[in-house]
Order: sequence, then C-alpha cells, then structure tokens
Amino acid sequence: MVPAYIRIHDVIKKEIEEENWKIGERLPSERDLADRFSVSRMTLRQAISLLVDEGILERRVGSGTFVASKRVQEKMSGTTSFSDIIKGQGKTPSSRLLSYKRKLADKTEREKLQLTDESAYVIQMERVRYADGVPLVYEVASIPEELIKHIARKDITKQFFKALTSHGYEIGKSSQTISARNASERIAEILQTKRGSALLTLVQVSYFKDGTPFEYVHSQYVGERFEFYLENQG
Repeated sequence: MVPAYIRIHDVIKKEIEEENWKIGERLPSERDLADRFSVSRMTLRQAISLLVDEGILERRVGSGTFVASKRVQEKMSGTTSFSDIIKGQGKTPSSRLLSYKRKLADKTEREKLQLTDESAYVIQMERVRYADGVPLVYEVASIPEELIKHIARKDITKQFFKALTSHGYEIGKSSQTISARNASERIAEILQTKRGSALLTLVQVSYFKDGTPFEYVHSQYVGERFEFYLENQG
C-alpha cells in the first residue's frame, strides 16, 4: 500500500504540473492541507518536505510554502551583469544593500585586483540580489576605490556595470570558480532558506577589455533557485 504522504505528494505535484497552482503561488497552511487530505500535520509535512527536496516547492522563512520558481540560469561565458541575466529570464531584478564600506585591501583583494600598492583601498559592498522578490544570491564585492571615486554611490549599488559603461569603461571577460557549500545560519536567514541547504559558491574576477580587473566578487547562490550552464564555443 502506498504511504499517505506519497499519495499527497503525487496529488500536489500533479496539480502544480496542471497549473492549478501557479509558479510563486503560496500554498494553504499545513493545517488546511492536512484537513483537506484527512491526515495528521506530521504526515502532511512529510509530503511537503519531499516536494521541497525535489525543488517543486520552496519554504520562505516567515512567509510559508510556495510553488518554486523556475531556476534562473546563467550561461558561463563572457561577463554579464546580474540585472541583465534576470531580465533575460523575464523576471524583475532588485537588490538590498547590507553594507557599503571603504577598507584597506587585504592580500587576496590585492592579488585578485592586481593592486601593487599595499596601502590601496577598496570599496566593499555586501548585497542580496532578488528575482521577482525571491532572494537568489548573497554577494560581497570588492572594487578598487581609485577606479570608482568619481561615480556616485547610488549608481554603484544599483547598476554597477551600467555606471561603468556610462563613464566610458568597456566590460571584458571574467574568470569564475564554482564550488558547493552548505548555508550557514546567517546566510540561510538572509536568503530565506534552510540552514545547511545547498549553495553554489561563485568566486569571480571581472575585467575591462584592456585586461584591468575591476571587481572581485564572492557570491553564494541558493542551489534550488539558480543554476549555471556551460556553452562551448566553436
């Protein structure tokens, strides 16, 4: 006999596939769903957890359970702004600034940004990036202060790449390294996911066309909401 939670899983999954539940739509409360299926909340919770693990549903801390959005995809070629990636998926990008500070560049920042002066400063920007209001990525970006001293802070924090091109800079290539990790308690809270859930970590250095590095970014993407793919050229 098929366990009750599997039967509930199958019914909800079918309803989502048939678009009875729309992408991003909030599900009824666990109590209401348990009443509908005439099961205990524990049994209902097993079904929901399975759907969450499969990426069909997503839990948002303090908000409830929602039909998961389709994963945003980023093609691993060239250098593209986050906003352009999100717009290309038909979604609305936004961001929330957590911190913005001037600091002495550390050894890693000097190496990645090719700063030969040990007294060089960077602007470090900590942000959460969203697609249609859903948090996708937590990022910490370091930018040479000398490079952006004539650019307004609001332009840097809102549309950095656009601000650069409007000041005559030409965006070139980027180098990227991807790894996996689990969400810490703080990052899980920021990204509205579970502690220990899978994250994709991206370390990226972006360059102008003349080869000058202008940004060193360490990003953590929610694995069930975002994916990278490679496209061979040739």
